[in-house]
Amino acid sequence: MVLFLLAGVLGALLAIIPFLFEYWAAVKLVETSGLVSTVEQIRHLELLAVQIGAATAQWQLVQEYSASTVTAAREISDKMVAEAAAFTEFLKKTNDGEKSSLRLEVEKLRRIESDWLQVIVRLLDHTYALFKAAERSGQPGLIEQMGNFQNSCRDVARRIGLVPFAPKVNEPFDPDCHQPAESQGNPVPGARVLESVATGYTYQGRPLRPALVTLENPRSAEGRGQLAVPEVDGKQSKKAFIE
Repeated sequence: MVLFLLAGVLGALLAIIPFLFEYWAAVKLVETSGLVSTVEQIRHLELLAVQIGAATAQWQLVQEYSASTVTAAREISDKMVAEAAAFTEFLKKTNDGEKSSLRLEVEKLRRIESDWLQVIVRLLDHTYALFKAAERSGQPGLIEQMGNFQNSCRDVARRIGLVPFAPKVNEPFDPDCHQPAESQGNPVPGARVLESVATGYTYQGRPLRPALVTLENPRSAEGRGQLAVPEVDGKQSKKAFIE
């Protein structure tokens, strides 16, 4: 009976052993597969670490390039600011120099204009003196010739804006346009022109010199002012031109 029991147990064990080996083989296979998968994942992690390291290196390189680019841009900006300041200063100096040159040229032209204007006025004064001398001579032919000559000279002067004028006899005295002769002193109210000694002038619409006249009822020499006499018959005028 015992032998039958032992034989049954032994047969059962012998029947189970193949299944056990198969189970252990399956377990080993599963463990091996898991180990292979783990190793593969570890290899992927190592590759990922390498990629991360490469990306970090590239990022550092990009950062260095960015820093150098920012530095270069700052230097360029500073140079541009310096160049702009230097160019502005150069333009300012050039502008000041041109203004000074133009100012000198304008002053020179004004002096030249004043000089030739005085020369023309003196020439017209001489022609007027010649015309008055012809009138005093009483010769009609001479008076006509000198009048035509004087009118021709005055026409030429009018082309540049120089206009002579002479007050008429018995015309009321106008202190803005007339100047009494120095020997007559200051005129009294209501004085009238007796004779025109020298013509007055306007230049481009501006008064240049009043006409020198003698008056019918002059005031006495008391209180005589600093009056000017233009150049007539070689006498120098003491009155300056009006600028």
